[in-house]
Amino acid sequence: MNIAVYCSSRNDLPQEYINLAETLGNWIGKNHHTLVYGGVNAGLMHITARATHDAGGKITGVIPEVFHYRLDPLNDEVVTTRDLNDRKSRMIAMADAFVVLPGGIGTIDEWISTLAQITINNQDNRGIIVANHNNMYDGIIRQLIDSGDSIFARGKNLNRSIIVNDAAQMIEQLTKLQNEYDKK
Repeated sequence: MNIAVYCSSRNDLPQEYINLAETLGNWIGKNHHTLVYGGVNAGLMHITARATHDAGGKITGVIPEVFHYRLDPLNDEVVTTRDLNDRKSRMIAMADAFVVLPGGIGTIDEWISTLAQITINNQDNRGIIVANHNNMYDGIIRQLIDSGDSIFARGKNLNRSIIVNDAAQMIEQLTKLQNEYDKK
């Protein structure tokens, strides 16, 4: 299973965020999955990649040409893209499931773009697990619920995100997605 992970590339984050990324990477590796991520050697991106690598998983870095100088040496495969939009499209196409860890505007953009893409395609049942650690994404979650309940939503499947609050819930939901994937 290819798992796309969207997260921060910022270094020097508190240990609780590092632990979350390490838990995710460890699960991906131990279950012999492939991490598909932004490909850079920084922040939660690198921490997730390192944990995946150390646990025996494969790593595919999808990186825009402009960031190639930040390429993570842990990548088993590198997909170079024109820009950030091309990177998002490639990651969405490659992934069987998605995980959103804490991050900034780029992470939020990747989450919402993925949500829009899989919502448009009614046959697309890939899950997006959102780690709402410390209520990081409460405002966006409320907005998605409000939008889904509004007159502007075409269907009731607008928010296909699976919200979790901690690492244990994240792993529980990943295991459910893995079981669904294995049935295919």
